[in-house]
Amino acid sequence: MELKKMVSGAFLALASTAVLAGPPKDCPVSYEQLKTALDAAQAASNGGLGFDMWGTVVNKDGRVCAVARTGDKLNDQWLASRVISAQKAYTAATLSNNKGSSQSTVGAFGFSTASLYGTVLEGGPLYGLQHSNPVDAQTAYAGNSSKFGTKSDPLVGRRIGGINVFGGGLLLVDANDQVVGAVGVSGDTSCADHNIARRVRNHFAVNHIAQGPTNEWDIDYAGTVNGAGPYPDCAGSGGSKTFYEGTIVGLTQRFQP
Repeated sequence: MELKKMVSGAFLALASTAVLAGPPKDCPVSYEQLKTALDAAQAASNGGLGFDMWGTVVNKDGRVCAVARTGDKLNDQWLASRVISAQKAYTAATLSNNKGSSQSTVGAFGFSTASLYGTVLEGGPLYGLQHSNPVDAQTAYAGNSSKFGTKSDPLVGRRIGGINVFGGGLLLVDANDQVVGAVGVSGDTSCADHNIARRVRNHFAVNHIAQGPTNEWDIDYAGTVNGAGPYPDCAGSGGSKTFYEGTIVGLTQRFQP
């Protein structure tokens, strides 16, 4: 009987924790801000397939602040991309440095998830990195699916983990180039995901919500940034590489006066 009480108490504690989970207090972006930016970014041309999207923002220690989707129904966008968007945000947030770290005064540094692609291929300098921080599956798939992509998404307040190595994850910093979190998007080709993430961060920067770091490894179509080979172009409308170079690269990622 005593053991039964202990087991019941443990389940109640877990249940109450799930109910009480909410956004961390230091979130750089609210659900409403993410939803607005994601909707606008997805509605624009991005050189991809034009599919509905998932977006996730995490804080500086990788806890989920908000998860949003652009489609009205759960399966209007790839369901698997919900977890992938969170994984991308976690990757960008946790592979980053503040301005002033290691006595550096040149600004914050971040990897876009796209920039990691060539480095993790066999023979690359970061081969195996993608296996180093596994996604917490219990966290990733828990909760009522009717809440996925809403303000009360079960991922909110949780740390999902994972290392993603294709387009769609970008670091977020404040006006002092201090890491405040990251954004991850998923649901289209990985090239279009990167373009959409850049549009989302452009919206944040223009509205002085959060911005990109001073120094960042961006998607590397030329194979000149990470020294490990070019990022492959993706199928889609107009070609993602061409669209990125002609349109997306010109969108500001930093606060403007």
